[in-house]
Amino acid sequence: MGDLISVRLDDDARRALAELEATGLSRSEAVRRGLVAAALRLRDRQRLIDEVAELAADEADRTEAAEVAAVAAMMEDLRAPG
Repeated sequence: MGDLISVRLDDDARRALAELEATGLSRSEAVRRGLVAAALRLRDRQRLIDEVAELAADEADRTEAAEVAAVAAMMEDLRAPG
């Protein structure tokens, strides 16, 4: 058997739990899934933050992006009016 915990739910959490239970999940399963999903979102967010920092630090990537933007601007200038 897993660890037992006790929590005090606010109105938002109570509504979310009721919504999950309405799908047929037990309270325990809804809470377990919610905890796992929240942890995954935090990890995904941190991965995205790390990736953005890595890209921002990559001089070659910034140079390439600037070149792409310059070519796009030139193409826009050459486009026929209308």
